[in-house]
Amino acid sequence: CPPDQLGLQVPAWALLEGDTVTLRCRVRWNKPVTFVSFYREEKKLWGLRDGAKLFLSPLQLNHSGCYHCKGRVSSWRWKESAPVTVTVHGEQSTAAT
Repeated sequence: CPPDQLGLQVPAWALLEGDTVTLRCRVRWNKPVTFVSFYREEKKLWGLRDGAKLFLSPLQLNHSGCYHCKGRVSSWRWKESAPVTVTVHGEQSTAAT
């Protein structure tokens, strides 16, 4: 993997409806990434980002989908991350049957 390859970090645990999740657009060795944009199903997401982070809160079933990010690495190279699938699971009932 090249040292300036962009990656989208998604939590490894099961994502449940109502959770708060942060997706991060990062480069190895913490190189700076600027002008970051996030996409879900190829549509640009607005108003949910803070720098290289995307906040999904509270998670809803319709947040499921294929996400990726784009940004400038080393202040001049535009890069795009590989797509990552995000799956949101519905709240599970803990009531005894």
